[in-house]
Amino acid sequence: MPLTKLRILTDRMTGAERRFRLRTLVVLSSLPLFGVVAAFGLAPDTNTFDITPQTITESIMLPALAAADNSTGTYERESLVQSGDTLATVLSRLKIDDLEIQRLLTTEAVRQMAASVRAGKRIQATTTQDGQLQSIRFERSDAPVLTVRRQDSGYVAEDSGEVLETRVVMRSGRILSSLYGATDSAGIPDKIANQMAETLSTSLDFREDLRRGDTFSVIYTVNYRNGEPIAAGQLLAAEYVNAGKAHRAVLYRDASGNASYYTPEGESLKKGFLRSPLEFSRVTSSFSNSRKHPVYGFHRAHTGVDFGAPTGTRVKATGEAKVVFAGRKGGYGNLVILRHTNGFETYYAHLSAFASGMRTGRTVNQGDVIAYVGSTGASTGPHLHYEIRIAGKPQNPMAIKLPGAPPLSVAQRSRFLQQTGDWSEKLALLRGTNLAALD
Repeated sequence: MPLTKLRILTDRMTGAERRFRLRTLVVLSSLPLFGVVAAFGLAPDTNTFDITPQTITESIMLPALAAADNSTGTYERESLVQSGDTLATVLSRLKIDDLEIQRLLTTEAVRQMAASVRAGKRIQATTTQDGQLQSIRFERSDAPVLTVRRQDSGYVAEDSGEVLETRVVMRSGRILSSLYGATDSAGIPDKIANQMAETLSTSLDFREDLRRGDTFSVIYTVNYRNGEPIAAGQLLAAEYVNAGKAHRAVLYRDASGNASYYTPEGESLKKGFLRSPLEFSRVTSSFSNSRKHPVYGFHRAHTGVDFGAPTGTRVKATGEAKVVFAGRKGGYGNLVILRHTNGFETYYAHLSAFASGMRTGRTVNQGDVIAYVGSTGASTGPHLHYEIRIAGKPQNPMAIKLPGAPPLSVAQRSRFLQQTGDWSEKLALLRGTNLAALD
């Protein structure tokens, strides 16, 4: 065969071999793809209902737990003293054995605690499983926590190492709706709000004089235990700006320890009479020479002022006096009559009840609770009928000029200014800074 033909045949065979190898490679590489397509093609036609489920259970060995030894275990229990509780009932509620309670109550410190237990205080006890007391902790208002521990056959009491301190707090506020709403918004305790209202009540009527936009500032103490506040203390100074007029009070303590409130200029705020015998109320009927009686229906003089208030509201003596009558009297219902040293007499009528120990001949101080609001006698609803009489003649309690307390002596003036000057400056600071921030 000629060489040229042999070369051409060889080239053709080589090309055919290359094409065969390429086709083989394509076919082989396409097999997985066709397999996948086949698998997907078979899936819709597969009958899964004939497949029998199988459950496989395998045992797992868990490590053994050591039994807890509670032979020496203790329990921590806590309870709050409720109204009407005795110390014995609280200890019983803490699951303390009765015999242990009796032994505990023979401890001198605990016996003193039992006589002054107060609602809301916390008592914590550590006992064994069978209720045997190991230690007990009593929370107290004006002292560190009292801890009583078991020791031999008895108990030993000790004061816990707590830090008690008193801090001075200054706050301001603005009246938007009510006094208590404003003091709550300013974070001022109700106790301090009450002290401010009572202190300034001789010059400001908190029932009718409050105006939206009035401002106030207070400086007071707060008692702390271990850095936590436990109780509001005492009002040190206050300012209430009513309709643009400022009413101020500072606390002064004389050399004998007697504390009273004065204006920064030294004028006593303790008047001979409080303007009202109720802390907060509203006038429902004023003093009048002729008024149609709501029960009898005819016109006659209304010799006092009626203050509307819920039944049970505390009624206070408006001045120092002697009780000359406490009982029931005609249309007055339950009535208390006080006779004051300056010739005044005050009447408190329609009472629901008298304060404990209220009887003829007893002496009362200004602000003492003498009775409670009611609706006895000729009355259509709970209220207090209040009268002031001079030489037997009724006077308008809301208009009469009330006698004041004696002023500071010359000898006390320097002590007063030295003691109260700082509070007056702080009130001015509050007025110039904190109240400006309220605008």
